[in-house]
Amino acid sequence: VPVDGSHWLSMREVVNILRRKGHEVVVLAPEVSMHIKPSKNFVMKMYPVPYKQEDLDNAFEAFFHTAFAEGSFLERYFKVFEAMKRLADLGVSSCEHLLQNKELIRYLEQSKF
Repeated sequence: VPVDGSHWLSMREVVNILRRKGHEVVVLAPEVSMHIKPSKNFVMKMYPVPYKQEDLDNAFEAFFHTAFAEGSFLERYFKVFEAMKRLADLGVSSCEHLLQNKELIRYLEQSKF
C-alpha cells in the first residue's frame, strides 16, 4: 500500500537493508508524493493519481498547521479531524488508482509479486 510521509521514511531503511541482503525490491508509488523518490536500491513503479503535488502539499501543510494551532481542545479536535480526513481521502484515492491500473497489476502478476 503506498504510504508517504514518516511511514515511508521508516520503510526506506527496511528496503535498503533488504537490497543489501540481495533481495530485489519493487516499490509501488503514486506519481505525486512527498518522500518516495527513485533510488538505485529498488525498482520503482509509479502510477498516475487524480491530484497534483500542490494538493498533497496543501493537505499536509493544513494538517501540521492545524495540529499545532491554538484554541480550545474541541475546536482543534474537529479541525485536526477534517485535515486528517483530507489526507486519508488522498491515500484512498491513491490506493484505488493503483488497483485500477491494469498495466501495473499485469506487471505484478507476471513477475509473481
